Amino acid sequence: MSTDPFEVITMGRIGVDLYPLRTGVPLAEAETFGKFLGGSPANVAVAAARLGRRTALVTRTGADPFGDYLRSELRGFGVDDRWAAPVPGLPTPVTFCEIFPPDHFPLYFYRFPKAPDLEIHTDSLDLDALRAAGLLWMTGTGLSAEPSRTATLDALAARDRSGPTVFDLDWRPTLWEKGEDPVPHYARALRLATVAVGNQEECAVATGETEPLAAARALLDAGVELAVVKRGPDGVLALDRAGTLTEVPPVPVDVVNGLGAGDAFGGSLCHGLLAAWPLERTLRYANAAGAIVASRLACSSAMPRPAEIEELLSCR
Repeated sequence: MSTDPFEVITMGRIGVDLYPLRTGVPLAEAETFGKFLGGSPANVAVAAARLGRRTALVTRTGADPFGDYLRSELRGFGVDDRWAAPVPGLPTPVTFCEIFPPDHFPLYFYRFPKAPDLEIHTDSLDLDALRAAGLLWMTGTGLSAEPSRTATLDALAARDRSGPTVFDLDWRPTLWEKGEDPVPHYARALRLATVAVGNQEECAVATGETEPLAAARALLDAGVELAVVKRGPDGVLALDRAGTLTEVPPVPVDVVNGLGAGDAFGGSLCHGLLAAWPLERTLRYANAAGAIVASRLACSSAMPRPAEIEELLSCR
């Protein structure tokens, strides 16, 4: 086992995705499903690994066959699973999706009585590895409950902003206790992260701003050095602390399943940040990766390799 630092460590949600093998079919009528590794941080780790990055995931699974399946999938995708320990007594989460292209993909999360990935404790973290990693990626869902909330914030604090530390705003209201306000927890994470990434709804939750440029400015005011706002059919906007505004258009694609596009974008963003590419190149590359995955049914297994992304970009 290599002792070299990981280039990318992601932290948080994992589960089994079950997707109908026919699109446009309600769950009540679906008869056959595909089984895939799921969970945004897991998918981002896979996306980064597909691009050649040495990658690991900090998470927890159930002590059950689905947990065994997820660890096997991580290893198969080239993601180190040493920090994906099972939790006795909690089942591995399962997520069902309905697929109605081009833009309607309802999700049904089964994370009861509690998701194992929310049982990450600070004393189980390898803080030296987190500090040494080229990039750390965490998500808003990791802030939704204890002990994961404290562990996630402690991981950010251990980094001490030494290198890219990405907060994926990842707002999933159904995964929070009813009535709990995410804003104070988001604010703490934004003070410790160097990059914030989110769509317009997620940015509005974090900042109260609905207009993309205003939201980007608010994210910078909250503490990050780079704010990336995903605007769907209007492309991506990014603003850095120097005031440089970068906007790139979307890559047109016939959408099959849009759920994994953001995770492919995230893995490519990690790749570009680590390569110190110009931001415009990074965002165009990430947009292309997202478009490729949106044109496919699966998420994790659909993550593109560099040649696929370069081929799509060469056609534009």
